[in-house]
Amino acid sequence: MRAVLADLSVPRYLLTAATRGRVPAGLLSLRDDLPEPMLPDAPGWVLLRTELAGICGSDLAVAHAKSSPVLSAFYSARKQILGHEIVAVNNGTGDRVVVDPVLSCVHRGFDPCRSCRDGFPYVCERFDQPGAARCQSPTQGFDAALGGGWGELIAAHESQLHRVGDMPARRAVLAEPASIGLHAALRWERRGDRAVVIGPGTIGLLTTAALRRLHPDLDITVVGPGGFPAEDVGATRMLPPGPRVVEELARIHGGRVIRPRITRTPILEQGVDVVFDCVALPSTIDLALHLLRPTGMLVLVGGAGRQRVDWSLVWNRQLTVQGTVNSGPEPSLGGRTTMSEVVEWLGDPGYPVDKLVTHTYPLAEWRAALSTAAKGPRAGAVKVALRPR
Repeated sequence: MRAVLADLSVPRYLLTAATRGRVPAGLLSLRDDLPEPMLPDAPGWVLLRTELAGICGSDLAVAHAKSSPVLSAFYSARKQILGHEIVAVNNGTGDRVVVDPVLSCVHRGFDPCRSCRDGFPYVCERFDQPGAARCQSPTQGFDAALGGGWGELIAAHESQLHRVGDMPARRAVLAEPASIGLHAALRWERRGDRAVVIGPGTIGLLTTAALRRLHPDLDITVVGPGGFPAEDVGATRMLPPGPRVVEELARIHGGRVIRPRITRTPILEQGVDVVFDCVALPSTIDLALHLLRPTGMLVLVGGAGRQRVDWSLVWNRQLTVQGTVNSGPEPSLGGRTTMSEVVEWLGDPGYPVDKLVTHTYPLAEWRAALSTAAKGPRAGAVKVALRPR
């Protein structure tokens, strides 16, 4: 089987980290001789032929050795085939499907852990235990045992599959990140009329699209560098990043600007109700905290990492900080998963995401694809995808 294989041996990882990720080939290589994924010895597992697979920020973090060391406890497989944003064909039925990559107790053949029992399979407490699935990661695409989207074949469980019929692959490949955007948007039980989304990458734009779909009258400001017009997916406006966002929103909404001594970023009194930070760098977290009104919410969406931040405003303003990961069943959707919901949205031409997939590459050009994805707005890139076949 042909696939891009990640070898996360300690020497390779340290070499890639030492070069600051400039040589991702230290960890990744294109192989033509890999074994096909073996179906687990349990009911419901099927083989898929990959049609298109997205490149996610977490994939780039692996390729450039920038993943959080703490999370290596959960993503422990040394050999990985990346790619968890997957459009594929079911070998047995011929159905075109997208894959919900989350693997929980039910897939591993375990009795449900507390998180799975309580309806949170996306934070299953046995992510590190392979079980019947033989997979040492929370999701598809981080262990070569089941394969990943950057390979020709994948083993998946029928419960992970959502049929997409003749939906264009460039829309279908957005199902997984769109489900994360919806999951993030649903973490906020609306209190107020003003939201900010920081980061106009794929997750930020899909979070914006979800907020607009859920709240047609919400005022949504997207903060980030120019490139993709965030208004196309539902933003009210887009502002360039930096401390001046505080003053601009005060001008637009009528809030007051309070200036601490010494620090660069002022505080927006009468601030916004929620901030979705889809970048989570020290500068963006700091800006988010300065924008929020008292008792507002900061939702941290997407990749994780160790950041040095002044959290004083969290308790001074009694803010809520909410982390969010993956996708899953939602009480507000009647127990349906966010993946089920966004597959329906993607089938609606009025869901405005057609421009998000900006680049596709054949698997042989994986280096160019990674380079384009890493450059992001500098390369005019939002979502970059690979065609394994």
